[in-house]
Amino acid sequence: MYLIKNNNIRISVRNLVEFICCGGDIDNRTSGMSDMKAMQEGTRIHKKIQKSMGPSYKAEVPLKLDVLVEHKEAYVITLEGRADGIICDFEEDEEGNKIPITDVTIDEIKSTQADISKISEPIYVHKAQALCYAYIFAVTHELESINVQVTYCNVENELTKIFNEQYSFDMLSKWFEDLLEQFEKWTDFLFETKKIRQQSIKELEFPFEYRKGQKELAADVYRTIARNKNLFIQAPTGVGKTISTVYPAVKAVGEELADKIFYLTAKTITRTVVEDTFNLLRKNNLMFRTVTLTAKDKICILEERECNPVACSCANGHFNRVNDAVFDIVSHEYSIDRDKIVEYAVKHNVCPFEMSLDVTYWCDGIICDYNYLFDPNVHLKRYFFDGNKGEFIFLVDEAHNLVERARSMYSAQLCKEEFLEVKKLVKGIDKRLESALEMSNKALLELKRECENYQILDSTSHFIMGLERVFFQMQKFNEEHRKFEHKDKLSEFYLKVRHFLNMYEILDDKYIIYTEYSEDGRFLLHLFCVDPSTNISSCIQQGISTIFFSATLLPIQYFKEMLTGNLEDYAIYAESPFDVNKRRLMIANDVSSKYTRRNISEYQKICEYIKQIIDAHQGNYMVFFPSYSFMEAVYNEMISLGYTEYDKGDFKIIKQNSSMNEKDREEFLLNFTETNFTQTNLTQTNFTQTSVIAKSIIGFCVIGGIFSEGIDLKNDCLVGSIIVGTGLPMICNERQILRKYFDENEKNGYDYAYVYPGMNKVLQAAGRVIRTDDDKGIIMLLDERFLNRDYLKIFPREWDSFFSVNKNTITEVSKEFWNLI
Repeated sequence: MYLIKNNNIRISVRNLVEFICCGGDIDNRTSGMSDMKAMQEGTRIHKKIQKSMGPSYKAEVPLKLDVLVEHKEAYVITLEGRADGIICDFEEDEEGNKIPITDVTIDEIKSTQADISKISEPIYVHKAQALCYAYIFAVTHELESINVQVTYCNVENELTKIFNEQYSFDMLSKWFEDLLEQFEKWTDFLFETKKIRQQSIKELEFPFEYRKGQKELAADVYRTIARNKNLFIQAPTGVGKTISTVYPAVKAVGEELADKIFYLTAKTITRTVVEDTFNLLRKNNLMFRTVTLTAKDKICILEERECNPVACSCANGHFNRVNDAVFDIVSHEYSIDRDKIVEYAVKHNVCPFEMSLDVTYWCDGIICDYNYLFDPNVHLKRYFFDGNKGEFIFLVDEAHNLVERARSMYSAQLCKEEFLEVKKLVKGIDKRLESALEMSNKALLELKRECENYQILDSTSHFIMGLERVFFQMQKFNEEHRKFEHKDKLSEFYLKVRHFLNMYEILDDKYIIYTEYSEDGRFLLHLFCVDPSTNISSCIQQGISTIFFSATLLPIQYFKEMLTGNLEDYAIYAESPFDVNKRRLMIANDVSSKYTRRNISEYQKICEYIKQIIDAHQGNYMVFFPSYSFMEAVYNEMISLGYTEYDKGDFKIIKQNSSMNEKDREEFLLNFTETNFTQTNLTQTNFTQTSVIAKSIIGFCVIGGIFSEGIDLKNDCLVGSIIVGTGLPMICNERQILRKYFDENEKNGYDYAYVYPGMNKVLQAAGRVIRTDDDKGIIMLLDERFLNRDYLKIFPREWDSFFSVNKNTITEVSKEFWNLI
């Protein structure tokens, strides 16, 4: 919203009036155009009106005003923007300055989907924008009066309605002074807190004794930020990636190299770690305000979210109260997490989610999901819309997740059958929407007739034209039928169509358009983003520097290509501080998870390995499988071999379930942290388990799932990770398309589509074992393919020493390790 540098704060006229002058309700019953389409239509309407106004109409006139504020410490507020139009005749004086010689009118143009005839007066925030421009122009040209005009234009029929009012300079000046007075309490807050923040950063020391290589890592992060570059960090677990990136980023803010830090994560549990890191620095006297953003559904205080003034008292009049709520929380809190947001939102009766977004303006650090920067549907438009750029540092944690997440964000699909389903819902209610849906259905039917398994298309422009008509008619339908009984289904489909059109607007040669049949026989049209680097790069260019870091960024060149597309970006490999003698890596040379070898004999081998590893040393282990079906097959063999008969209570197996919720996940992990495994603390939950006393807990999990990364089982809570298979993704049309695309672009398509994503899952699962300096344990890779050169060459450095074992030697090699420890 603003840019603060030294004793100057810059803010656009639009942002100022939207912040101070906006009021009213939150109402999700209205829907607008897709972002891309709205921008295009708004620009087109603006240009058309501007051209029609005649020679006295000057379009897109830049205006700027500096206002000196002299409170505790003097500072300057710089207001700037472009007036849509200034209507006036000018002449030049002797110095070449343009002097108005007729009455001046400031014009603010707003495109709308609303019925023009029903607009009886300009919306105040629109009028306020015109009033600001009028004041700036009147001051700089010493005018005694000026006209303020707001022009509305309907984007469908292009009908216009104009509201015009004359203001004396005294009236305008009084209005502007009142506006600025309301804003000054916020700017006073900013400059006062910034001074405190900068002094605290200057005195801040690293809170620990540096581990081996950690000081160099922090220095590399700082230098990267100072040079406005990007950095990829491959850092094994335990290096201290979070503090090693947060600390130098905070120091960079203290040196005026940046103004705000965005810490971006893939998982909720990681956000907790970041909050703890900032809290640790605050215990060392850092005065640095952070806010954690929580998804709308998770932070809503209603049982079922319904964002309109009828269903929610918080939505009713939210914008009238939210500024007071925001000022209250930022004036009293430095660590603003989910609980704090809800507390203050309830106190002021405002929407906690919308409030949290406004809180970000007044915080130094924002902790949030990847979506808030990268996802075109939910990114923070107040920061990242229309190419806006700020002095932001982006810290991207667990960056190995971003490739697949970004592919999903920037891809889109539509299902032919859904067009017919929606058509049935609106049948007899809206013939125009009905007709548009039928036309799109027919276009998809033609594509369906040409498709056997899947078909890659050169273009789908003929379908897009009809889809735009569907979208437009759905907008009108939503406006005219707010109480439609199937509005949830219609809204879901509307959002899919909007996303599809938005992705079509950014389509380039890194996309593949294809059709296919889903498993249930439905016909799908895909816009598949095979290489998201262009889209990711455009996002991170809105800041000054991005630090990508993870324990698994191998091979680094692959991630550079997929995340930024710039092979010149910096990259470092942080050395592991752990004693390698406390960890033993073993690779089985006589077992495989290949599809051609998935049989009882192979399952029994895997059971033998698990049993011998546990017999060699009692403790808690996690076993990671390629799929739920594979996991079940091995579990059943464990039963048939008698390995789950606990007469002696040697160990107990618990299994991950595909439908686990947050509570189930916590209870599953609790089994590994309890010291006494009794029947009372092993109650039945939404995962399979036995309920006997056991000396060891064996967790059967799926690789790439919720337990293969982001969990922190330290010391004796976990002593081994057994990984079945190479983590290769399932063969499917999408993976085959990826493989073909990269082959055609002179890459190794198989590696890009299968090996690299699979290997990163393996590395994540293996990383569950060694978490602290005191940890010790084994990593067992149950697949002979790991011994192939193609896999060995992408092993991390700390895996340069391993033991090749078979079912006859595994016990001896395991016992030897534990005896040495």
